Amino acid sequence: MAALPTPGLWRFVEPRPPSPYTCDPALAALFTPARPGLGRYEVCTTDQPLEGDAEALEALDAFGAAGSYDRAALQFLYNGARVRVQRSWARSADGFVSTTRLSPYPDASLTRLRPGTMEIRWRLSR
Repeated sequence: MAALPTPGLWRFVEPRPPSPYTCDPALAALFTPARPGLGRYEVCTTDQPLEGDAEALEALDAFGAAGSYDRAALQFLYNGARVRVQRSWARSADGFVSTTRLSPYPDASLTRLRPGTMEIRWRLSR
C-alpha cells in the first residue's frame, strides 16, 4: 500500500457517490508501487479541503515507502509541517477499496504544496 496502516485508525465507511476528484498518473507513478502484486492503484486530487477527523503525520510517515518519490525532496518541501491523513476502506459486491486521503499534497515535481486533498486508492476487484 502507498501509506501503511496505523493500528486502530482504519474504519469502515459506506461507499461515496462520485466526487470532484481528478486522477493523475504522474502522482500515481510517484506514490504507489510500480507493479502491485494484487489490485491496482490510482491517485486523484481535488481542490476541496480534507474534512473531518485526521491524523497529523510527518511527510515520510504519511506517504509511506511504497512509491518511487524522492524522500529528501518531499521532506524538504514539507519543511517539518505535518500532513493531515485519513484512512478508510469500503467493501462492495464489486470488491474492496482502501483509501488514504492526504492534505496538503505535493505537486508531481515535488516543488509546491497544493492546499486541496490527494486521494490514494487501492482497488481489488472480485
